[in-house]
Amino acid sequence: MIVDRRPLTFWEKLYLPAIIGGLKVTVRHAFRTLFQGKAVTMEYPEQKWTVPENYRGAPYLVKDQDGNTKCVSCQLCEFVCPPKAIRITPPGESGKLADRTNAEKMPAEFEINMLRCIFCGFCQEVCPEEAIFLQKDYSLTGTSREEMIYNKEKLLSLGGISPGIQKWKHKLEEAQAQESFPVKV
Repeated sequence: MIVDRRPLTFWEKLYLPAIIGGLKVTVRHAFRTLFQGKAVTMEYPEQKWTVPENYRGAPYLVKDQDGNTKCVSCQLCEFVCPPKAIRITPPGESGKLADRTNAEKMPAEFEINMLRCIFCGFCQEVCPEEAIFLQKDYSLTGTSREEMIYNKEKLLSLGGISPGIQKWKHKLEEAQAQESFPVKV
């Protein structure tokens, strides 16, 4: 099919209307940016974004009040991780800790590959011991691939100390409240 096109006018051949139209848009944008609007750039290391409450950042591990790792090598976070970024090596038979309440074993190795992590938060949701949480920091940097594989020591240094298990506390309170106020049918 042949499409008939009308010939260009003299002004269209010069492209001046298009250039003038583009300059008008550019000058209008420059005027609004320089004189009317607020700055849209940020001085990054000094200024940081305020992250929303439900922001999911990089995962980290926490310790209990005694300074022990709260992780008990149940490997639920490893199984639920969609990109398989978490790798846990449970200890052998000698790794059992009889003197420690609330834990049977601590992981021999715990690694999270931050290059693979998609920050979905499944690891935090599935953890029965509340040993893994998500940071509010969005700045993950490294100069090599090896630096972006966080081992147990690095994850624990990011986390710090957390009090005892609180995950099931609200469910226990709800159950106690229902026992004290039975529903009549």
